[in-house]
Amino acid sequence: MLKEKKNLYLNDTALFHIFFFTCSENNANPFHPHGTLAMGALNTTSFSLLPQNPKPISLSRVSSFICRAFTKFPGDSDSDDSPDEIPGRRSNYSGVKLEETVDSKTGKLRLDSWVSSRIDGVSRARVQSSIRSGLVFVNGRVTDKVSHMVKGGDKVDCTIADLKPLRAEPEDIPLDIVYEDDHVLVVNKPAHMVVHPAPGNATGTLVSGILHHCSLPTVSFPGEEVLSDGEDASDDELNMFSAYRSPNYDDSSVMCESSVRPGIVHRLDKGTSGLLVVAKNEHSLADLAEQFKKHTIKRVYVSITCGVPASVAGRVDIPIGRDSNNRIRMAAIPGTPKSGKSRHAVSRYKVIEKLAGGSSALVEWRLETGRTHQIRAHAKHLGIPLMGDEVYGGTKNMALSLLQPKTPPMFHGKLSQLVSQIDRPCLHALTLGFRHPFTGENLHITRLPPPDFAEILSELRAINTEKVTHPNYY
Repeated sequence: MLKEKKNLYLNDTALFHIFFFTCSENNANPFHPHGTLAMGALNTTSFSLLPQNPKPISLSRVSSFICRAFTKFPGDSDSDDSPDEIPGRRSNYSGVKLEETVDSKTGKLRLDSWVSSRIDGVSRARVQSSIRSGLVFVNGRVTDKVSHMVKGGDKVDCTIADLKPLRAEPEDIPLDIVYEDDHVLVVNKPAHMVVHPAPGNATGTLVSGILHHCSLPTVSFPGEEVLSDGEDASDDELNMFSAYRSPNYDDSSVMCESSVRPGIVHRLDKGTSGLLVVAKNEHSLADLAEQFKKHTIKRVYVSITCGVPASVAGRVDIPIGRDSNNRIRMAAIPGTPKSGKSRHAVSRYKVIEKLAGGSSALVEWRLETGRTHQIRAHAKHLGIPLMGDEVYGGTKNMALSLLQPKTPPMFHGKLSQLVSQIDRPCLHALTLGFRHPFTGENLHITRLPPPDFAEILSELRAINTEKVTHPNYY
């Protein structure tokens, strides 16, 4: 039986630009929750491409698929990238031993930091777990405090602990379900929600909400590494998990494993809001995986940036790999992708509006590949980090240093208050387009950004806005 909740179906994102231009001309905000102009436009223009006669699939089959997806997961993946493709990563660190003397030239360092620096790629969370488990000796004595300070000459013996199983339990979490039938589910994920359970984020996840929504049981699966100890590391952008792996399967942007997180086809960062598609059966998962592999999935994002790029539109074709200076983030690494160091990554962008005297911009992004933190890393490379992105340079101080010199003093107090309230990168997955796995019809779904994004955009527009047009850019 087909379910439809608050659906917004658009056959092209050109309509999205009309919302921006029309509303700004009329001093209205298309993202504001009470922006009747924008919502009216959506309601009068939208149409449905829902499957007319979807093949019925029983709940028991969906339950079986999702539960198998959980319990088969071998996971020690620290991101959405395949473990054997992550720069400097092992697929599983369990039992790895370190016997080493701290260099005499080394000053005092935290034990967890030093061990993490000596075992390439292991997460600090994993090291901390090993220390707390009594598996680390300093000068022959068990040391179970992660903050213990080591110094030159100390002898450290460490064994990395096994991954602890994670449990995903159904939770009655309100979900903004934009589209649902027997085969796929499209959810508008709020900011600050983690997609799937991970160390430090065991509850309140999108997966838990989906288990409850589909009336599925509690399931357990092995733990996994995360990209970093920061909260932004729990979910990474736009990479694929498939239930299948053929002997010859290889893809630079789609990650395939022998199992899958429950129905999750791709992920969004914890701080990113917007659209995410979930497969409800193996056929849908395999079909969507193939669409991601062929880059036929339409993914459109909008962001508010610190600064305006030198070119108002462009294509960023720069590989992405782990930042050698900061292990909790990724980085754009110019040059040819290097084996084990970086991977091919391409983003298209265009400035929709210049805001607040040219100190900020509303930027649209379209992804040709799906890498960990791709938009955030490419934005940083362009010199326009996303506002609110503390990991990639879009700090509050950075935002104010750009905003205040280009805005009248009368706005400075309001700007300081506005910026101080930003608690996540200003990035929203606006549009998702894909071919329905069973009917073959094209679905184009758009969801406007949430109130926090809308408020920032509205306040910056109130200072000054300059529209930018790009005829036939895409």
